[in-house]
Amino acid sequence: MPRVQLQYLSDELQKLREQKLYQKLRILETEQLPLARFDGREVINLSSNNYLGLTTHPRLKQRALEALEKYGVGSGAVRTIAGTMSVHMALEEKIARFKGVEASVVFQSGFTANAGTVQAILGREDVIISDELNHASIIDGCRLSRAEIKVFPHKDVEACERILKELAGRACRKLLITDGVFSMDGDIAPLPQLVELAEKYGCIMMIDDAHASGVLGRNGRGTVDHYNLHGRVDIQVGTLSKAIGVLGGYVCSTRDCIEFLYHRARPFLFSTSHPPSVAAACLAAFEVLEEEPSLIESLWENTRFFKEGLKRLGFNTGMSETPITPVMVGDAALAHKFSRELFEAGVFAQGIGFPTVPHGKARIRTIVTATHTREQLTRALEILEVVAKKLKII
Repeated sequence: MPRVQLQYLSDELQKLREQKLYQKLRILETEQLPLARFDGREVINLSSNNYLGLTTHPRLKQRALEALEKYGVGSGAVRTIAGTMSVHMALEEKIARFKGVEASVVFQSGFTANAGTVQAILGREDVIISDELNHASIIDGCRLSRAEIKVFPHKDVEACERILKELAGRACRKLLITDGVFSMDGDIAPLPQLVELAEKYGCIMMIDDAHASGVLGRNGRGTVDHYNLHGRVDIQVGTLSKAIGVLGGYVCSTRDCIEFLYHRARPFLFSTSHPPSVAAACLAAFEVLEEEPSLIESLWENTRFFKEGLKRLGFNTGMSETPITPVMVGDAALAHKFSRELFEAGVFAQGIGFPTVPHGKARIRTIVTATHTREQLTRALEILEVVAKKLKII
């Protein structure tokens, strides 16, 4: 029996069950593959961020094993005391060269990279101008900074400029921040226009490129490279947990900005650094990006094939321009039922509702990878059609 002080949590969970919104964690019992076993059932996996299949790439596995033997299983300290190992520095130097910037710093996750950076560089006298669909880590970082937050409608450049005009006379630091690829809708930020606004109104320009890293730009260099905006974006955040296939996040900027984060970014200061095997595997992943561009080509070939199939069947895929392709449902309970029945039929595509997306915009989110076979994607489309027609979604 729960303690009486926590009974309200049990009550809230019961409400979720009654609303058909309660979800159990799916347990992965194999490698993270396009065809994987979850909860004892082999399914076509359309829910992984493993865009390029690097979680099982032989080079990454070998480097992780070598680092494990050489350095042990953990670093034993935070970076600012005794936890900065040579492999961490090598990774940060590799990322900086790859992104074409002065320096980078690795965080324990993409979430802490965003939240820790925004919190560190701004204070209560400053202002943040943020896209309404920015990731939760950006939102939390904005709140932690205690800066004033101005939110503009999704990708609405004109509304963004109206806010900046209103702020033009204020003596404060201004941060203009956006996702590069939006994680729930799969659309790409209007970065060129936002960069122009940042330059016009004297803003720090920051982008979270978590879902663009390894997907957009030359060899997966991200949205800045995709739009050829090198040198015009002040801070770039990326992840090591999605296309890179391992774990962590990183921030790219000027040398002074990175040095400042060493001193003031709380997740960096107060969290033990990556296990050396993780850092070594990340290093190998960037080598793969540079040497095996065919992986990204395969990702986009599969993306085009799957999107065309969904649209041909009559599904609403929203604003998607990337491998993240939502299948819009609307009602959250129906989206979760759709997801459960797809799973029973052999496809894992997670249902997503409020608070991850707004009320009335529930969907299942699908993500294809470079390593899906055409046969797997064809079968997934067949299952989606059968289940959706049964539930009268199409």
